[in-house]
Amino acid sequence: MRKGIFWAVLGALFLTACGISGGMAGDMAAGEKEPVTLDWYINFTWYSTPWGGNVVSDAITEKTGVSVNFLSPIGNPEEKFNALLSSDSLPDIITLGWWENQADEMIERDMVYALNELADQYDPYFWEAADAAAVSWYTKEDGNLYCYPSSSFTPKDYEEHDNLGSNQTFLVRKDIYEALGCPDMSTREGFSDAVKRAARMFPQVDGYPLIPIGSHEFTNTGCVSFDQYLQNFLAVPCEKDGKFYDRYTDPEYIGWLKTFRELGQEGYLTNDIFIDQRTQMEEKLARGQYFCMIYQRTDMTGLQSELYTKNLDRIYMAVDGPKNTAGDDPVLPGGGINGWTVTFISKDCASPDRAIKLFSYLISEEGQKMVYLGVEGVTYDMVDGKPVVKKEVQELLSSDRGQYDALYGADDAYWMFQDNVTQLKWRQPSVPPNGQLEEWTFPYTHYMAQYDMRFDRNSKVGEADINIKELWSQTLPGLLLAPSEEEFDRILEEFVAKREELGFALVMEESTRQMRETKEKLSIQ
Repeated sequence: MRKGIFWAVLGALFLTACGISGGMAGDMAAGEKEPVTLDWYINFTWYSTPWGGNVVSDAITEKTGVSVNFLSPIGNPEEKFNALLSSDSLPDIITLGWWENQADEMIERDMVYALNELADQYDPYFWEAADAAAVSWYTKEDGNLYCYPSSSFTPKDYEEHDNLGSNQTFLVRKDIYEALGCPDMSTREGFSDAVKRAARMFPQVDGYPLIPIGSHEFTNTGCVSFDQYLQNFLAVPCEKDGKFYDRYTDPEYIGWLKTFRELGQEGYLTNDIFIDQRTQMEEKLARGQYFCMIYQRTDMTGLQSELYTKNLDRIYMAVDGPKNTAGDDPVLPGGGINGWTVTFISKDCASPDRAIKLFSYLISEEGQKMVYLGVEGVTYDMVDGKPVVKKEVQELLSSDRGQYDALYGADDAYWMFQDNVTQLKWRQPSVPPNGQLEEWTFPYTHYMAQYDMRFDRNSKVGEADINIKELWSQTLPGLLLAPSEEEFDRILEEFVAKREELGFALVMEESTRQMRETKEKLSIQ
């Protein structure tokens, strides 16, 4: 394929973080000792951790002889990666979400290597290091394994461990919440009252207007804070009577949307949440402008640390948030068999032998310990047979994640092959300010991978799913900003009718089929 075209496209579309060549692994064969740099594309605009110059990446380069030049998109990731696909030339290694349609496209167009073939030819150790369940799940009908996941879990993992958490949390700013008397925000009435009192008591924070209710950004599929995550907090079921359930018209969910509509009508849903993108949201989080929000805790760990260094009481804490009228506990999803991301080796890779060996190292127990803890004697010490992160290293992690990554690069700064279950054996005691956010989720985290759906976007059902999600993305703001309950009902009724025309029944039928198939594969009753 055409590397010249790739670099031309690259310059216009992507940010690069150049790698630094390090030493060679002492146990490598003579022909494998030459340092090599691999271009590694990460399909997330926010990823900016460079390779080289920190403890972990330098140690991995010394061990494997491989340096990495990370690439990440500027602007819309889907559009930028599609441009790469159209150029018919890819970086050496590609990491993207497991749900992305481009994953299948690369396989169908024969643009990526079968990892099993590379392992058999260059590195049989891959099979010893790889997780058997992940390999089985991602092996295609042709018998080939084209990608390897990060953060993949099985139902058995949840049976054996009680400290696996969800990303989804209801967060409040600690000082404001406590000034209000730690109100119960699990009911619609209590939530509404707390939001109004917070806005009255704290109209501004450090000269900036308080945003009473925050959320993730609104996208072309909706807003997870006001749809999927809210449904999980309300324990809205994903299936009923053995069939995939329509959560978007569930009475409990609609009731809470109407509460948010009422708050919006009274001015408590600010324009910011409908138009802000991640950069703007992070700026406001860093200033502590939000009072409360349903939010992914892992998306704000660095910002939380910044707040913690400024004022211990002005951080965010996880508390009980919206619940259904029965007061049921939330049902929050942990990781599933699909994991989070999947990583490929492209057929444009000039050194696939080195790439597969890098994969093997990173997924091995040694590699997992490296990306999680770092280097013994530098980032941690062994005390009574257990690893203990050095005090100064832990303090920097808690106060300045960016500087921590620049100096040390541990704690899964390089998460592309993260094995959360393996890393539990080295888990460090929970520390402020982020430990409480994770631990709060433990009792409410469930295995829900059987409800992860993926449709071929080129199929009839895939097209219907895309169109329905786009329709929902246009409908949700209208519901939240409706001037009256009557208008809310009209908008919702119109949405339900339109999605039927778009093929909703077909999507539900295929969702039920996939759900049953996954439950059978994973032996879930």
